[in-house]
Amino acid sequence: MTGEISPRDWSAQPPYLAPDYKSTLLRAPSKPLIPIPHGIMEATAPVFGQDAVGPLDHDLTRNGRVNGEPLGERIVVTGRVLDDAGRPVPGTLVEIWQANAAGRYVHVADAHDAPLDPNFTGAGRVVTDQDGRYSFITVKPGAYPWRNHPNAWRPNHIHLSLFGRSFASRLVTQMYFPGDPLLALDPIFQATADAGARDRLVARFDIGVTQPEFALGYVFDIVLRGAMATPMED
Repeated sequence: MTGEISPRDWSAQPPYLAPDYKSTLLRAPSKPLIPIPHGIMEATAPVFGQDAVGPLDHDLTRNGRVNGEPLGERIVVTGRVLDDAGRPVPGTLVEIWQANAAGRYVHVADAHDAPLDPNFTGAGRVVTDQDGRYSFITVKPGAYPWRNHPNAWRPNHIHLSLFGRSFASRLVTQMYFPGDPLLALDPIFQATADAGARDRLVARFDIGVTQPEFALGYVFDIVLRGAMATPMED
């Protein structure tokens, strides 16, 4: 990426301080932000991860196997990474992490009383092809309680981290699933006030992506900057 970098549409992004999302009260900036003009460091990119991506890194149903298949509903998650003009962004490192089918992460800080799956690590990575496309095979993550408020449960979701063509297109976001009744109750999802932008966080079920007798398919396109940018993780 060279030349001008399209500004983010901050009206379609979640605010730093979202009172219903309790942890933002502790981490939101307390003073006005200081804008820093983009220079060569922001407009050019280092290359991340291309040489480190293994043959099974895209398949979370196989990359953590110890003694069998991971439990849960298998899914395919695919989509295209696009720039502000709708052009594909090839060579982008896409990393994901998620809870298992029971709603638990492989992390020491996760104290949810749900079983760990010995055959599922919940992490994967892939580099987009020349059409900007990525694809993962995984299991649908479960909902889990998170103590933000009384009887609080996070919807089914997958975290994504992307390095585009420059530092200015760095994006960390979450993908949600269509029809989830918890979306209306989730302060993280609802922190993106613009309904159209919020809809861009929800994947689309696609029978064409669905693999017969194996896995349901979902499409989640990601736009790194510009007016149609995918909202960032709050």
